[in-house]
Amino acid sequence: MTAIPGLGTPRLASPDLLRSVFRRHAAGVAVITAQGGGGPVGFTATSLSSVSAEPPLVSFGIGTRSSCWPVVSEADHIGVHVLGEHQEALAGTFARSGADRFAAPTGWREGPEGVPLLDGVLAWLVCRVVTRVPAGDHRVVIAEVVVGDPSGTGRPLLYHQGRFNGLRD
Repeated sequence: MTAIPGLGTPRLASPDLLRSVFRRHAAGVAVITAQGGGGPVGFTATSLSSVSAEPPLVSFGIGTRSSCWPVVSEADHIGVHVLGEHQEALAGTFARSGADRFAAPTGWREGPEGVPLLDGVLAWLVCRVVTRVPAGDHRVVIAEVVVGDPSGTGRPLLYHQGRFNGLRD
């Protein structure tokens, strides 16, 4: 392919191209949790999105090869946690494969509908799963908000260029 003036040289679609482009897209950092028969599960997500205000719906993506997918695929309710910039270590723990994510120093408690809720977050929601939509090697989970709390203090944690960052003024 030839260069396009002011836009560089285009590359054909590939997983690497998509990852490279989205490394440049700053995203808020959330942790999604659910309760399974073997205990709580959770993972770091940068795909959290508001879908609808009426009814209040959110969505997020999860890989079908994720260790959390078997529980999320069956869960009636999930927890959504918006992380603050002071929670970079927590985001890393929930992003790391094989980590004991709910062991100390992670602070958490059982919330409404039995959903694990993390301590010290900027905001949290408990949501009822409405549907799981196949999307390549992922599923897009759409869930309706049941209850939540937006009263945490601090600034949001962001993910950009493969790193966690704080918001700059």
